[in-house]
Amino acid sequence: MLDLGIKNQLNDYLKLLEDDINIKLSIDNSDKSRELEQFIGEIKTLSPKISVEKVHLERTPSFSINKEGDDTGVTFAGIPLGHEFSSLVLALLQVGGRAPKIESNIIDQIKNIKDKLIFTTYVSLTCQICPDVVQALNVLAVLNPNITHTTVDGSIFRDEVEEKKIFAVPTVYLNGELFSSGR
Repeated sequence: MLDLGIKNQLNDYLKLLEDDINIKLSIDNSDKSRELEQFIGEIKTLSPKISVEKVHLERTPSFSINKEGDDTGVTFAGIPLGHEFSSLVLALLQVGGRAPKIESNIIDQIKNIKDKLIFTTYVSLTCQICPDVVQALNVLAVLNPNITHTTVDGSIFRDEVEEKKIFAVPTVYLNGELFSSGR
């Protein structure tokens, strides 16, 4: 699934992991689940700091990236390839102990958020602006246990996209309510 060049680059990035990561994988017998299992399996082989556990998450196929023994709140529903691959790499690094490259006063503000915030972002893997939103919300989830973020590939979860009448990406929901849509 990942070509040799991408695997080599990812391998270099994963050497930067400071903490162990547990990927919780939610799959069924669908083709997309088999693809996701293969994809996560390839990533797992690149670092001894990554373990994989099969679970049931809200959406299938999906996976969450967690510190060992601590749910971090970063979930990808679908297979984050295309423009979202960079979002996956950053999430792995940040959950694995690498500090996000943002100012310390902003980190403090994020850590001081007391409200329970559940973000869901619907994306297209061809969207060029989606990764900026995904990465920003993933940072919130990594830094604050009161915040979760799920990135949903709209092409895999079409029923949700149609039900919510999503016409532009990224579309972000906060605590089940429309928060932001499009550029």
